[in-house]
Amino acid sequence: MSAVTTERKEGTDGVPAFDTRQFRNALGRFASGVTVVTAQQDDHTHGMTANAFVSVSLDPPLVLVSLDNRSYMHKILPAVGRYGVSVLAENQEILSNHFAGRTVEGLHLRFTTRRGVPLLEGAVAYFVVEVIDAHPAGDHTLYIGRVEHFEARDDRPLLFYSGKYQQLRAEKAKPTPWPQDEFSLFSIGNIDPPIT
Repeated sequence: MSAVTTERKEGTDGVPAFDTRQFRNALGRFASGVTVVTAQQDDHTHGMTANAFVSVSLDPPLVLVSLDNRSYMHKILPAVGRYGVSVLAENQEILSNHFAGRTVEGLHLRFTTRRGVPLLEGAVAYFVVEVIDAHPAGDHTLYIGRVEHFEARDDRPLLFYSGKYQQLRAEKAKPTPWPQDEFSLFSIGNIDPPIT
């Protein structure tokens, strides 16, 4: 096992700066699902791969997607006002690559439409979202949207971890046992000591 520690350096704006590659690698240790964000502009369907998609609120139902300010989706989303999110299934890695800019020649894209918004067929979940707010955040913009429609099916999702696609294991892995010394048992604030 190796570890990387990065020294903080002064950035141009007075805020500590990090080596961006190492920072990205550290962020990659957070496993996520893989989505394709889609939008309809005139008669053309646009899509991009995004793994920065999260739930914001259950009531009202809100989600957030983070888009690079250089992306075409960032340019059109304020104008079109609505978008789709397709949570990819484990067998849809090729679609993730395609919409991440690694175009696959001869790939036949199959869309379905819900409430006038294009979504990728075969995804494990669909969300149709109306943009209600946008927040600039560094080199990205956070788009908060109200979910108008959603569907989910019981299938395995495509995962992304440490810069690679991953799949859920077929069998549940055995959890690592907790250390059994006195300190570790009682140093966690929400675990009560055993009653004897």
